[in-house]
Amino acid sequence: MRNLFLILFTLLIVSGCKKEKKISVEVKELPNYPSASGIEYLNGQVYIVGDDANRLLVLDSNLIAIDSITLYAFIEKRIPKNVKADLEGISFTPDKKLLIAGSGSLAPYRNIAWMVDPVTKQKDILLLDTFYQRLKQNGINEVNIEGIASMSGWIVLSNRGNKGYPKNHLIFTEMNFWKRQPDVEISVALAGFNSDTSSFNGVSGMTYSAKTDALIMTVSTEDTRNSLDDGAIGKSYLWIIKNISSKRRWKAINPDKIIDLDETDARFKGHKIESVCIMKEKDRSYHLLLAADNDNGSSTLFKLVVPMK
Repeated sequence: MRNLFLILFTLLIVSGCKKEKKISVEVKELPNYPSASGIEYLNGQVYIVGDDANRLLVLDSNLIAIDSITLYAFIEKRIPKNVKADLEGISFTPDKKLLIAGSGSLAPYRNIAWMVDPVTKQKDILLLDTFYQRLKQNGINEVNIEGIASMSGWIVLSNRGNKGYPKNHLIFTEMNFWKRQPDVEISVALAGFNSDTSSFNGVSGMTYSAKTDALIMTVSTEDTRNSLDDGAIGKSYLWIIKNISSKRRWKAINPDKIIDLDETDARFKGHKIESVCIMKEKDRSYHLLLAADNDNGSSTLFKLVVPMK
């Protein structure tokens, strides 16, 4: 009997040691920067775009503001909703330029993108009318691009649904798609599922891990039935899709891992998570930085360390 007790006791200790490592969280407030909607990281610097902000904000790795790049010249701190470009997706291209995409939810104001060189600060505007029109022809009834990521010769964009159009999509297209909009390859897949019938989990941003071939996505609930209006802020999640390169021609893709951020840390409650970037990958963990837009003229950043498995 004593030996049996020792065996059971040992098994309990071993099983306890195998529990998933706790996700650590740090919070940084940006009270003077509105509506953070996209975030990217490269060479020790963080780049943040706001969907109604006049400028691209640049932080160092300690999340201290060190620079900014002006995109618009509106006098107001926040660009009026009816004319804003609604810049949501941001990603580095292979030549280390920032591609920043408007949502496409209101033509012509939101059918644009910026190409920004963060070193020289040269910026060029791109018109995406033809590409966004082709998305509608490929089965996306309401265009609302919220995320963009570069991956192994391809660009992937995320289209957010809403309670009135409860479908998220992933759009796979070629690098430099803006140069060949009439005939560039486009592949569309439904993304995720909705287990809560009282709300809708809309994809709000994403980033790609070349090291693990994983797509890491931010997802949030918001009480709105269209792609233009804001609504009451609900819960936010992380979705992780593994082996994404092999799935780019699938018709539907579900996440392999879902992390409820509100359950991870109470400080997530009341924040609408809009985007994610990878700061580093080590110790079998993703070191992530998340941006939150709280619809009140300020922004919040969350640093997370998430186990890869």
